[in-house]
Amino acid sequence: MSKLILTSEVSGLGSAGDVVEVKNGYARNYLIPQGFAVQWTRGGEKQVEQIKAARAARELATLEDAQALKAKLEESPVRLAVKAGREGRLFGSVKTADVVAAVEAAGLGTLDKQAIELSAPVKAVGRHEATVRLRQDVVASVQLDVVAAK
Repeated sequence: MSKLILTSEVSGLGSAGDVVEVKNGYARNYLIPQGFAVQWTRGGEKQVEQIKAARAARELATLEDAQALKAKLEESPVRLAVKAGREGRLFGSVKTADVVAAVEAAGLGTLDKQAIELSAPVKAVGRHEATVRLRQDVVASVQLDVVAAK
């Protein structure tokens, strides 16, 4: 088992700044190369505090703000216009940064792209779903309408 410090949120494992123990292969082959975690050391306590402070700065200030933003996000679908072929397949895929830009363009607020999780890779036009973790205890479900750009 390897002891790691998470540098970003990993679904089913923990949030940034958490110290977790995972199997050696999972740490060596996935978490560390992807930049989701670093090896735990005795001197890492200072690093844990810095990561938690950065996470707290990114979270919305109050629960009421998060609830209000969640209501706005779930109210209506967010429209994304992207380049697509004739059969509706996209040239590339929709990234979390594209979702952030579309939400801001719709006037719904600003999001952190690390808080967005796409349910599956978006590679075709149509309706898709994304989850947004606004705070540790507030998660919004956002409908994405992906349409072909003219």
